[in-house]
Amino acid sequence: MTDIVQKRGFLFSLAMKIQRISEFQHKFSFLSSVENFDAYYVRFLESDLGKIYTAIPWSDLVRYFDLKESSKGTKMSFSPQGRIALMFLKHYACCSDKRLIEQLNSNIDYQFFCDLHLGFDRITNYKIVSQIRCELSASLNIDVLQKCLYVHWSDYIENPNQLTVDATCYESELRYPSNQKLLWEAVNWMYKQLRKNAKVVGVKMIRSKYLKWKRRYHNFSKMRRKTKSKRKSLTRSLLGLLKKFIDFEAELRSYDHLRGSVQYYRRVATIKKVYSQQEYHFRTGNKIKDRIVSIAKDYLRPIVRGKEIKPVEFGAKVNKLQIDGISFIEHLSFHAFNEGTRLQATIYKAQDLTHRKTKIIGADAIYATNKNRNFVTKHKIKTDFKRKGRPPKDYKQEKKLKSLITKERATRLEGSFGKEKEYYHLKKIKAKTKLTETLWIFFGIHTANALEIGRRIYKKQQIAA
Repeated sequence: MTDIVQKRGFLFSLAMKIQRISEFQHKFSFLSSVENFDAYYVRFLESDLGKIYTAIPWSDLVRYFDLKESSKGTKMSFSPQGRIALMFLKHYACCSDKRLIEQLNSNIDYQFFCDLHLGFDRITNYKIVSQIRCELSASLNIDVLQKCLYVHWSDYIENPNQLTVDATCYESELRYPSNQKLLWEAVNWMYKQLRKNAKVVGVKMIRSKYLKWKRRYHNFSKMRRKTKSKRKSLTRSLLGLLKKFIDFEAELRSYDHLRGSVQYYRRVATIKKVYSQQEYHFRTGNKIKDRIVSIAKDYLRPIVRGKEIKPVEFGAKVNKLQIDGISFIEHLSFHAFNEGTRLQATIYKAQDLTHRKTKIIGADAIYATNKNRNFVTKHKIKTDFKRKGRPPKDYKQEKKLKSLITKERATRLEGSFGKEKEYYHLKKIKAKTKLTETLWIFFGIHTANALEIGRRIYKKQQIAA
């Protein structure tokens, strides 16, 4: 890479031959010949994106996703390999779908990665990224795909009998779900749908003073200090209004010529459950079990993490194992679970991947239950669990090993959480369904893995050369 130095407020480039387009008189065209193609392709393989490309077993992934070229109709813009590559590229570029297509149109390295050459053409439909995401999510099998990836990467993974484990939450893009926000979203959606349905059926819309409640909610939301009496009063009013809409919706459903989509009936069922939960909570003051926090994402649940800044998070909780810096998903759920009960399952999962007996495992204090201690002792697995009772005479050497295991877990594993969230588009997951969120997390984690493996492959090739 060219060194850049700053001198007297100006940037000077050293040892790089640069030509400005405005001063360039010669006609040129990209990829106009085989010579140019080879030169660009070699440059692409030397980049970080090229390293990811060399690390991915494309043919195996295409087979496991069961992607095929359509034999009829217009040829698709992206090949089966290109569709999978676009998902990896999404997390490498760490940008929106629209921005991703804009960069793909103008970046020749991105086109190499996606098995695509646009030339003077342009892709204008950025929703194709979402369509491909939905297509892949329908056939995603995490266990099978991770086995495929490990087999391809196994030559570059050292010490497969040593692993670390921890859990994290990959948050969904969601506003903070207060009771009043949730009820107003339900009321607002029901009102708009009922107006459409009443017009289709030919029935007069019921009187509800919707505009009055809309102004009242907006005034409430602008308050800096929302007192208990204000919250209670508004909640009571929204519950009454929502009940009125639910009853009217049931009345309209009795008309034969009213037909709704599957998504419509699912959303109505979610709203009915929200009403029953919020009405019970308002009447009794008890905590809501299996609480819905979004009418659009009814699969999300509050996950109490106990962190100082974020005591509650909303998204997928993932129990993750790591072997030599390469991360794999052991368990993913949108419901809260105690990761401490999953230590044995993690060891079995690692042994199934590596076909090696686990000898060392690093995990934090929540995994150090009596059941897990007995299990690792029985199978002669070394851990960094804090020892109970009086330490033995030769504890000094054991303590040194425990500190090394803890350091590995605290630096590489916990560091990977922050790296994936900040640099691989997992900080806020913007997918809209449960399946696509799961796919988003899978590709985010394994894009980071592919880059690490690609760098190891490149380093090995450099040493061999």
